[in-house]
Amino acid sequence: MEEKGPRRAPRDGERKVDAERSRRLLLDAALEEFAAKGYAGARVQDIADRAGVNKQLISYYFGGKEGLYQELGRQWLEHEAAFNDPDISLEELLMRYLRDSLDDPRGARLNAWAGLTGDVVPEDPAEDLSDLRRRQAEGEIAAELEVEAVMLLMTVMVAAPATMPNAVRRIYGMSPDSPEFKQRYTEQLRRIVRRLGQVE
Repeated sequence: MEEKGPRRAPRDGERKVDAERSRRLLLDAALEEFAAKGYAGARVQDIADRAGVNKQLISYYFGGKEGLYQELGRQWLEHEAAFNDPDISLEELLMRYLRDSLDDPRGARLNAWAGLTGDVVPEDPAEDLSDLRRRQAEGEIAAELEVEAVMLLMTVMVAAPATMPNAVRRIYGMSPDSPEFKQRYTEQLRRIVRRLGQVE
C-alpha cells in the first residue's frame, strides 16, 4: 500500500478562492429557494444542499438566513445601478428592466413573495421618484399623470411575465419563456411607454 504524505494546508489565495466560490454558490442557491418558496418557506438546509456546501457556512459568511436574504437585496441594488441610467429615455430604461426580468425572473418572483407574505424586505427605503418627476417636467410623462401611478404600473408590467405565467399562457396562448411572447410583449411595452407623454 502506497504511503501518502502529509496533507498540505491550503494557501491564503486558495482559501480566498474557495470562500468566494462558496459564497457565490450559496447566494445563487438562496435566490432559487427564496424565489420559489419565499423567505419563510425557504429552508437553510435546502439552500445548503442546492449549493453543495455545509449549512454552517450560511452562518459563517452571512450571519444566518436573514443575512443571506439581505445580501441578495444588496446585490440587486448593485446590479440595478449598472443599468439604471438617468440619461437614457424612459422607454429604453423600461426595456432594460424588462430584459433583465425576462432573462432571470427570480428577482421579480422574490419581490412578489415579499409583497404577498410580508417577508423581511432587504433595505426597502421609500421609492425615489425624482427621476420620474424630472422626466415628467421634460415631457416624457404627461402632466396629468401621477408619477406614483406610472411607477407602480411600470413595475407591474415588467414583473407580470415572471409573477403571472399562468395569466400569460391564458391571455397570449404561449409560454412567457417563448421568444415570440418576449418579442411581442417587449414591443407592446415600448408602445405603451411612448404613449405616456402623449396623453391629452
